[in-house]
Amino acid sequence: MLIDPAWAQAAPMDGPGILVQLAPFLLIFVIMYFLLIRPQQKRMKAHKEMISAVRKGDVVVTSGGIIGKVVKVQDDADEATVEIAKGVEIKVVKSTLADVRARTEPGEAKQAG
Repeated sequence: MLIDPAWAQAAPMDGPGILVQLAPFLLIFVIMYFLLIRPQQKRMKAHKEMISAVRKGDVVVTSGGIIGKVVKVQDDADEATVEIAKGVEIKVVKSTLADVRARTEPGEAKQAG
């Protein structure tokens, strides 16, 4: 045999470090947090505060699009009774309320009840 066999040698590791390789993934996560996750958490917090402030006399809109006036609020069961027409009342879960359109003043709610 005239030619000696060539033995493969490992190439030196001169490439970018692991931090440089992970930087794009970290950047994408930070962008996703500020564009998607954080605003959603703010909306959820505002909705929860709105729901907890619902009281008798408020005009509300359910997530199904029904508009009515709150007749009774049951805090222990997280339910509210909403009058949607004269003499027609329905019970709704407070978390399904999408909006509170007209709020009553604190004094009006006490006088009405």
